[in-house]
Amino acid sequence: MVTVKEVKTKREQREFLNFPLEMYRDEPNFVPPLYLDEKKIFRKDYVYYDTCEAVYYNAYRGGKMVGRISGILQKAANEKNGEKRVRFTRFDSVNDNEVASALFGAVENWAKQKGMDIVCGPLGFSDLEREGLLIEGFDQLSTFEEQYNYDYYQDLIEACGYRKEVDWTESRIYPPEEDDGKLKRIADKLMARYNLHFGPAKNVNDFLNRYKDGLFELLDSSYDQLYGTVPFSDGMKKLMIDNFRLIIDLDHVAVILDENDRVVCLGVCFPSIAKAVQRSRGHLTPAALVRILRAMKKPEIIDLGLIGVDPAWAMRGVSVAISAELERMLRAPGVKYAETNLNLEDNLMIQNQWKRFKEVKHKRRRAYVKKLGEEE
Repeated sequence: MVTVKEVKTKREQREFLNFPLEMYRDEPNFVPPLYLDEKKIFRKDYVYYDTCEAVYYNAYRGGKMVGRISGILQKAANEKNGEKRVRFTRFDSVNDNEVASALFGAVENWAKQKGMDIVCGPLGFSDLEREGLLIEGFDQLSTFEEQYNYDYYQDLIEACGYRKEVDWTESRIYPPEEDDGKLKRIADKLMARYNLHFGPAKNVNDFLNRYKDGLFELLDSSYDQLYGTVPFSDGMKKLMIDNFRLIIDLDHVAVILDENDRVVCLGVCFPSIAKAVQRSRGHLTPAALVRILRAMKKPEIIDLGLIGVDPAWAMRGVSVAISAELERMLRAPGVKYAETNLNLEDNLMIQNQWKRFKEVKHKRRRAYVKKLGEEE
């Protein structure tokens, strides 16, 4: 018999956080989140709780934990889209339909109690969190920004009555085979034609102080219509800026300004720290910090974080300048390739961006949806 308990005590919180770490202990492609960051979901002052409510459940059989799940009521997203949705996230389970059914049943009942009529996911509090269920590419190393899951999760979720809503694809990007400078020449001509220029910065702090307001304005406008996105709250902005101070360097960012110094395009990449956090299971031990610093100083893999284009400039080809900057990063000594992370399959603008490179699509993720009350 499966028992589902809402997470209330400190012990239950630890069990919730530790379950995937134990479950994927021997899985070489699993990359844990930072443990300290995950612990924050149980703090009353967690940054997202100004616009969200959340619930957390553990599943047990015979006193042993066999699964977990969380439900999120993202009020800002519902208001933006005129919907009554609850998101599910952090679903992990043994390969057992009874366990999955009990966990999803708990989230669905919570959603009904809140007056909601749809459950969807996996989606976090915002698109800054891990999202999407891995359905292809189980033999590929996750990036630090992604959640790994076993292949049987898809069957468990679909058996609970969920169907596809959207898919994302992920690619490895290599520089064009010929180093002929073509992308840079095209980018230089375009920049000159429209009187654009790259934003200068002395260091990371100077970069953030100069461009943070324009950056968030651009992201809100360029991501507004994308699936699962929500407007940036003040708390989300502070969280992102604090994280940026730790993990970005000026070699992996590019901001394009118009003649009035307004941000019209940006690209932010990060040195991959996936392998650096694996061995410590997401804990920031001294050894893990050394590995992270080494990975940031001499990256072998670059993770693409954010690419945004002002909608007014989207059809003018300005993104080619970001492509030229990405090629520069990819040709740096020691860099092997870049990971795109999640790109919506129907977002043709970003999908076409990678045609300028040697691209290998190697993963696919899915978000599911279920109308509560539908016959299964």
